Amino acid sequence: MRFSTIPGQESVKQLLRQSVARQHVAHAQLFRGADGSAALALALAYATFLNCEGRGPDAEDSCGQCASCQKTDKLVHPDLNFIVPVTTTKAVAKDAVSSKFMTDWRAFVLDNPYQGLNDWMQHIGAENKQGSISKDESLQLLRLVSLKAFEARFKIVIIWLPELMHPAASNAVLKLLEEPPPATIFLLVSFAPEQLLPTILSRVQPVVVRPLSENDLTEYLRDEQKIPEVKARQLAQLANGNLGFALAARTATSSDHDYFALFTTWMRHCYGYKVDKLLSQSDEFQKLGRENQKEFLQFALGLLRKVLLFGIDAQFVPHLPAAEQQFINGFSRFVHLRNAELLTTEINDAHYHIERNANPRMVFVDTSLRIAELLKMAA
Repeated sequence: MRFSTIPGQESVKQLLRQSVARQHVAHAQLFRGADGSAALALALAYATFLNCEGRGPDAEDSCGQCASCQKTDKLVHPDLNFIVPVTTTKAVAKDAVSSKFMTDWRAFVLDNPYQGLNDWMQHIGAENKQGSISKDESLQLLRLVSLKAFEARFKIVIIWLPELMHPAASNAVLKLLEEPPPATIFLLVSFAPEQLLPTILSRVQPVVVRPLSENDLTEYLRDEQKIPEVKARQLAQLANGNLGFALAARTATSSDHDYFALFTTWMRHCYGYKVDKLLSQSDEFQKLGRENQKEFLQFALGLLRKVLLFGIDAQFVPHLPAAEQQFINGFSRFVHLRNAELLTTEINDAHYHIERNANPRMVFVDTSLRIAELLKMAA
């Protein structure tokens, strides 16, 4: 994992580089971000950078060529260790600890380092069980850090989702943070740091990983994942900064649809109260299929939010493609504080009914007529 392969996050990357250049590497750091963020990817890139053998004093990234980089890229470096939440499965019927799932973990992370807990539980076949970092893990951890680094400068321990630690595991980690072993770096990657012990939080250096902007995510999906511009922007808006969601959703639907064109046409028909056009469009909506119908309604909610924000202050809306900007400029006259919440409720209700297998054509027509009334409401 290289810093260069992670979209955005330039300020975080620079902070991490500077800590190494100044030789001020904190022994315990907390990468805090939302589910689907680049928190784990950044921790991995940082671990690679720390132990890179070919890195010069002014290097911006790990070399990717030395033995350390190549082993870390495959997650098989003997001085790179992981503690992750697990549970008993058909393959591991008892005494579930991280070490028994490392083959699964490597495959999971190498496929997509932006995934979340539910993705991991599905990957290991946990069914409906909840994952955790058990008290047995504390013994494994103490044994792990008692050993010196095998071949790298630092022994690195990445604890993924430490908020799921059993109290015994939390206490073991706390003791290690209070009396850190020499040349050992703890990188905690958390989606819910507020659930950690205050004493742990006080002993780690925070690294805040913010959601990607819509434009950054669009560019990454278009340029790196080779997703067409229209679909990339739709995914970016639906993802709301969640790169893991965007990467999972890129193949979740079988067809490509221009949701923006569909939404603008829908709103024009609603405002003009063109019932015949709305009936015709309801047939088009029905043909989308249920998952695409839900996705379109989520897209509509996101676009509606942009319209409202633009009406309040244009600075709240980032730079957008010309067509989208032009539509928002015009449509913002009809979405205001009096009807915005009601419009949102109508679309949310439509999503709710579609999710519960209601007739999509009837839902679309009913929602359209209600929206038509709301768009006539004076500001």
